[in-house]
Amino acid sequence: MANVLQTSFLPSTSSLRRTPISGSKGKSPVLQVKAKIREIFMPALSSTMTEGKIVSWMKSEGDKLSKGESVVVVESDKADMDVESFHEGFLAAIMVEEGGVAPVGSAIALLAETEDEIAEAKAKSQSSSSSSSSSSQKAVEEQPKQIEEAAPDVPAASSVAAAPPVSAPKTVALGSAVHPASEGGKRIVASPYAKKLAKELKVDLWTVVGTGPMGRIVAKDVEAAAVAGAVDASPGKPAPVAPGIELGTVVPFTTMQGAVSRNMVESLSVPTFRVGYTITTNALDALYKKIKSKGVTMTALLAKATALALAQHPVVNSCCRDGNSFTYNSSINVAVAVAIDGGLITPVLQDADKVDIYTLSRKWKELVDKARAKQLQPHEYNTGTFTLSNLGMFGVDRFDAILPPGTGAIMAVGASQPTVVASKDGRIGMKNQMQVNVTADHRVIYGADLAAFLQTLAKIVEDPKDLTF
Repeated sequence: MANVLQTSFLPSTSSLRRTPISGSKGKSPVLQVKAKIREIFMPALSSTMTEGKIVSWMKSEGDKLSKGESVVVVESDKADMDVESFHEGFLAAIMVEEGGVAPVGSAIALLAETEDEIAEAKAKSQSSSSSSSSSSQKAVEEQPKQIEEAAPDVPAASSVAAAPPVSAPKTVALGSAVHPASEGGKRIVASPYAKKLAKELKVDLWTVVGTGPMGRIVAKDVEAAAVAGAVDASPGKPAPVAPGIELGTVVPFTTMQGAVSRNMVESLSVPTFRVGYTITTNALDALYKKIKSKGVTMTALLAKATALALAQHPVVNSCCRDGNSFTYNSSINVAVAVAIDGGLITPVLQDADKVDIYTLSRKWKELVDKARAKQLQPHEYNTGTFTLSNLGMFGVDRFDAILPPGTGAIMAVGASQPTVVASKDGRIGMKNQMQVNVTADHRVIYGADLAAFLQTLAKIVEDPKDLTF
């Protein structure tokens, strides 16, 4: 579901005047109806969002807007979201251009109720911009003159401009090809429909050159790339390489990386401890091979097993937010960490203990697709009560995970590997085993709680008949 643009009223000097019909007596006096100019604010798309970046404007200045129509794509700290207009009117003035960042609650555009108010809205926008520029200029002029004296040999701006423009063409071409919201070409900027079309036509957006505003990829670019690919495809063609990293450069955090950074620092205030456990996975591996063809994923199996264990140990599914009390969560929502371009996000499998494994697997695939397209809605990533982090697919045998704020525990899952083990009767054999390490909030969860939970989880994994019910 798309979010709704927040707006506030700015009274307009323009008016519509209704006059009484001539000859009518005792009628209402002249009625003056003032049209409105509304400020469109940067919406809060998540509980942790403090600012948002304008990825792209889907409408241009002067375009008519209908209620519920998508206007702008905003990058929050977790996802890119289409934002809808809550009112009808005309997009009169864009105050924050594509690639710009604005605090939550600040004005990013003006919406006029009628066409007559567009010019006035633009004047208001320009007046606001001029005020901001004057303030910035005044701040610059008030800086100590020692800054100028520190670099006496720097040529004046006029002399720099007069120098031979050797590299000017290259700079202009780069600026016109790289969208300002792409962070120097490190992320793809495309319209939502173009992304959907690229998925359907199996077109790699990294290979597409955008012809939209400021180099944004639009639908016709994807269609052209699909046609060209069908004609020029060759088996020996090397795979496209992502833009390289320039060593030695300082790169500011993206919005998502900033949010991850804040959460990780916040987690340091929670007293945590860790408990590890070894689980034999032969039976789980056999079950996975049996039902894999039906679309079941190992992630869904682990999430289901974890949820069933949490149902028997509700304290491990609890959380402490104020330091004075804790909450037994009414639902078991298993969040699973997913690495995406430019950050990390935790899509949530809600009520994982109650949903069958086949539905759970379909839901997980849907969430991953939305996460990688940065299209997750807030309730799909911020409602987790317990978190899984699995690096087993990379061959990692064990690791510790950092507790996300607002939850009680997170479990790090390593790879299942053949291991030589001794049975109780002294015989030597081979079994597949994985290491799991749980990090928990020690204000609420104690060592005995985690030990009991892990014993239950091991029983479910080693005898997984309940996972398919």
